[in-house]
Amino acid sequence: MTISVIAGSSQGIGLELVRQLAARGETVVAVCRGEMPEVPGDVRVETGLDFTTEGVMERLAARLTGLEVGLLVVNAGLLVPDTFDTFDVAQLRAQLEINAIAPLLLVRALRPNLKRGSKVALVTSRMGSMADNTSAGYYGYRMSKAALNMAGTCLAVDLKPAGIAVGLLHPGYVRTRMVGWHGEIDVGQAALGIIGHIDRLDLTNTGGFWHASKAMRLPF
Repeated sequence: MTISVIAGSSQGIGLELVRQLAARGETVVAVCRGEMPEVPGDVRVETGLDFTTEGVMERLAARLTGLEVGLLVVNAGLLVPDTFDTFDVAQLRAQLEINAIAPLLLVRALRPNLKRGSKVALVTSRMGSMADNTSAGYYGYRMSKAALNMAGTCLAVDLKPAGIAVGLLHPGYVRTRMVGWHGEIDVGQAALGIIGHIDRLDLTNTGGFWHASKAMRLPF
């Protein structure tokens, strides 16, 4: 059985990805730290998985032993607003751990489940782009997403010989709790854009950095 694994799925974009993928008939595994709202469709929920906890990736991998992961979406993230004068070292480290290190560890833990034709989608941000940075601030978030982008391009190279494609997807400025419900698009539109790019992801465009709500590839 081939499954779609969505990490960071209890709210916002992740929850909407679960709903939309399940609605079109995918078998979805929703991975989250806390409680998961009820969703229709064929959804298996794996809760209590805090990616900052030692051994958590191995526990998830053990639960999914023998299952082929056709799609792995890593959506879990942390944003702490800061400036040059106010950034806190502990918060910088926390954002790097959640936004950049945890996704890499998760892909490695589930590598045995990824087969030829599988896809890995990393939810990132234009705030991690060097070329697009004109406003500064948000040091921890920007640094962590830049690190995630580099991890994604490395994964694309390393996994291509095995027939596994990797995409880096910026969902847009989405109205979620992370940004205080500000934003330009809702989670439904963001998830639809992400899924559209995932459907078009293959070995010819692996490693690309895409704006999920627009038909465009972004610069790093």
